[in-house]
Amino acid sequence: GVGAARAGNLTFMVGGVEQEFNAAKELLTCMGSNVVYCGGVGTGQAAKICNNMLLAISMIGTAEAMNLGIRL
Repeated sequence: GVGAARAGNLTFMVGGVEQEFNAAKELLTCMGSNVVYCGGVGTGQAAKICNNMLLAISMIGTAEAMNLGIRL
């Protein structure tokens, strides 16, 4: 969020024309310490979706384990 952007700790997964990525990279590094070029248009969004899905699966597993532990 805003705090991470101010601290420069965001991660950007960027898709698009590589020349345009290189032109924007300097600006993105002001807000993020990890700026990754993922390939053509849409690949940055695909990488973000995969990352969010993995995080959600991990959170669901943690919640299920906590629930099981409480019930046992």
